[in-house]
Amino acid sequence: MNARIVSTGSYVPENVLTNHDLEKMVETTDEWIIERTGIKERRIASLHQATSDLAYEAATKALKNANLTADDLDLIVVATVTPDMLTPSCGCVLQMKLGATHAVAFDINGACTGFIYALSIAEKFIRTGASRRALVVGAEILSKFTDWTDRTTCVLLADGAGAVILEPSENDEGIRIIDIFSDGTMWDFIHMPAGGSKLPVTEDAIKQRLNFIKMKGNETFKVAVKTLEEIVETTLKKGGITSSQLGLLIPHQANIRIIQAMAKRLELSMEKVKINIQKYGNTSSASIPIALDEAVREGRLKQGDYVMLAAFGAGLTWGSALIKW
Repeated sequence: MNARIVSTGSYVPENVLTNHDLEKMVETTDEWIIERTGIKERRIASLHQATSDLAYEAATKALKNANLTADDLDLIVVATVTPDMLTPSCGCVLQMKLGATHAVAFDINGACTGFIYALSIAEKFIRTGASRRALVVGAEILSKFTDWTDRTTCVLLADGAGAVILEPSENDEGIRIIDIFSDGTMWDFIHMPAGGSKLPVTEDAIKQRLNFIKMKGNETFKVAVKTLEEIVETTLKKGGITSSQLGLLIPHQANIRIIQAMAKRLELSMEKVKINIQKYGNTSSASIPIALDEAVREGRLKQGDYVMLAAFGAGLTWGSALIKW
């Protein structure tokens, strides 16, 4: 039995923050941001919005697209590094907002690889028969954890949510292979020092701006390109196909140069790569499901196509999923 994606949905906040807006906030330029990242604008949540609100909007669209109601769900997995609060989970808050009383709900923190981690968990629930219909959501409000005086991170990070619904399939369609990995020895490449048990948010931590996301950009870039290429090749080999047989590659939208370098190493035409980083920036665990939903609405996926999802993020974590649409 396979787990098949039967519908998608996504949501991004209405507020648009352009590169020209950032030029007024930090020492940077529109040209520099586009050249180095590929980002032209990004979406920023309002002050009253929480991550569960974005997740709710994406989940509601996915349910509508599948002609389902929340009562039809028995599993909710939310991938996020920016939950509404440390506890309870964003998944439980989303369950309440949806009214999904028959579902079990929880969160997973895989950073930018979070959606693939969550998909891996839900797929196994479906495949083993423990779940009949699962909602998987990637949702983030990174803007509230962004240091807007740090140009190395504030030009990248943004907000949004994407969702998919999984059901069993007796055919060969659906999720064929999922590979997930991590290497905690590089935990400090991308991290937020304050806010956990090691260093609570104190007045001193706030003064040192330790309650914001920190990133070693150059080191992360080098590891990401090599690792993404290797994991995609590994997953393709397990699936018994080559990169030329892919209908579409949907990578985490972190940096256009990483995406281009990965496609070049895989000898994959950019026409077969879904890119929307120019509009939405880096939305962490939300980026792949947002891009997937957009690809569906654009008609870029047809039955029988092979689709590859690939991501790399803090942890460090990385993962890929081969899907037969």
